[in-house]
Amino acid sequence: MYRTALLDESPAIREAQQLAADFGVLVRAKDRPTLSTWFDRAEASALPEIRSFAVGLRRDQAAVEAAITSVWSNGQTEGQVNRLKVLKRQMYGRAKLDLLRKRFLHAA
Repeated sequence: MYRTALLDESPAIREAQQLAADFGVLVRAKDRPTLSTWFDRAEASALPEIRSFAVGLRRDQAAVEAAITSVWSNGQTEGQVNRLKVLKRQMYGRAKLDLLRKRFLHAA
């Protein structure tokens, strides 16, 4: 209800939401041909943040297209790194390296 009222009240928010949703759909669908159309729409946007995002992505368009079309992902690696960083933050200032090492090994 609040979201609907917000989108009805502000055309800028509606545009940002629509562009973000469309980008998410094309990434999940791995729809490479639609990417250039999305870039054109985003760069024509009235919102400077959206334009800046699109310009940055277009600057490295080859990498974006490879990420969309590739079947490979580094999601597992990033998840493990995040888990270890959380453990490290939890142990900060509490113990020395030997206890931190044991905690990492126990978590693995």
